[in-house]
Amino acid sequence: MDQLAESLQACQTIRNSCEPGRTVAFVSGNFNVVHPGHLRLLKFAAEQADILAVGVNPDSAPGVTLGQDMRLDNVRSISFVHHVVRLEDSAASFVARLQPTLVVKGKEFEDRFNPEQVAVDTYGGRLVFSSGELRFASLSLLERDADIDISTVRKPLEFPKRHGFGISQLKALLGKLVGMRVAVVGDLIIDEYVTCDAVGMSQEDPTIVVTPLMTRTFVGGAGAVAAHAHGLGADVSFFTLVGDDDAARFARNSLDEQGVSLKTFADSTRPTTRKQRFRALNKTLLRVNHLRQHAADGEIQRRMLTAVERTLKNCDLLLFSCFNYGCLPQDLVDAIADRARKKGVMIAADSQASSQRGDVSRFKAMTLLTPTEHEARIALNDFVSGLAVVSERLLERARAGNLVVTLGAEGALVNTMVDGTFTSDRLPAFNPSPKDVSGAGDSLFTASSMALRAGADIWQASYLGSLAAALQVSRVGNMALSTAELIREIDETGFSHD
Repeated sequence: MDQLAESLQACQTIRNSCEPGRTVAFVSGNFNVVHPGHLRLLKFAAEQADILAVGVNPDSAPGVTLGQDMRLDNVRSISFVHHVVRLEDSAASFVARLQPTLVVKGKEFEDRFNPEQVAVDTYGGRLVFSSGELRFASLSLLERDADIDISTVRKPLEFPKRHGFGISQLKALLGKLVGMRVAVVGDLIIDEYVTCDAVGMSQEDPTIVVTPLMTRTFVGGAGAVAAHAHGLGADVSFFTLVGDDDAARFARNSLDEQGVSLKTFADSTRPTTRKQRFRALNKTLLRVNHLRQHAADGEIQRRMLTAVERTLKNCDLLLFSCFNYGCLPQDLVDAIADRARKKGVMIAADSQASSQRGDVSRFKAMTLLTPTEHEARIALNDFVSGLAVVSERLLERARAGNLVVTLGAEGALVNTMVDGTFTSDRLPAFNPSPKDVSGAGDSLFTASSMALRAGADIWQASYLGSLAAALQVSRVGNMALSTAELIREIDETGFSHD
């Protein structure tokens, strides 16, 4: 492909990503090293339009010291940049082809001749000068929040010894997950992380004052379970409730990009569940939930049951991921589970009750349940008995095959019933220094359930699930795990004794 054709194709790709009425900002530069000054300018540009496109100058441009491919990768790593394009001629020529809504340049160019001005004048665009906000100097650190920090993960050695498996065997287990057909039914959540700069204390009243720096948006809840399953190699169908809003459209686009088959059921009486977390200095200051918790009406339940039943004809594993926001009323749970059992599909469930009410024991005869200790005690209304007693009682009440009770910083208690004999063992926390605990349960639930379906016993499955959770909490945001990340951690030499 010649240079002009490649440039025209890049312009078309950017235009195709824009819905009618959406705006595009364009920035260009050498980007030998992406430093805080670049981040301030790019963040400013991203805030002026719906789409940010960045052009990287050719190797022949004055001041270039690194190859263009490396510089392109540097810019692609910035989360709020939507498109990165390879410039083979002048930025002004590309602007004339793309015709962005505005072109942004550093404040130092304001008193100079700018060829881009001639280009934007021909179609009515704008040339804007700014160097961004000084507080954005910290954004280079925020960008790294999304990366997994494997240095904080420690794999316990005694647990696998007690149960007769080697950690390296988990790589073969991961290979068995590829191609597994998984259906996920549950509550979709859109998670927004608003990273803030802590300004100080208000002088009028004792209120903490913050300035938003960056917003990251992720698909969470049962959507994260579906994304994790696909990241581990499964073919995934995801069934959920949504509202008619931008959050639902974001979920469709995001899950489609990740390869998850999404089947939504629109409910005009509710918004798509959205949770905002305001964070500063790696601490969550405030959470705001936008949601409704009433059950889906009978017609939506019937349509969902029909759609799930069709998928169960070619399914290996069914995952209920319930946050008690109305997607899984009891009658629907029972009907789906009954049809899954008749077709020989393995079923596992996770029912969360952190800021809402829930009862994980209502999911009967599951191969695996993964509640927190709080959720287990709520299900039994028992806040007095020892944890082992609570675990055994919950296994019996729910008629579950296996139960992993997650304990946060204390790890997890793994329980199973074999031939009527209750057995349990404890796994310590693999990551004592988490960045963000949100999503830990989703990743443990997904990986452990898939491992059980692949033929692992509960000890291997819970170990793999705990490893997945440790990697998940080592970064900010509920992003999908991948097989490659788990294999890389399995091969790492960080071990600890139980």
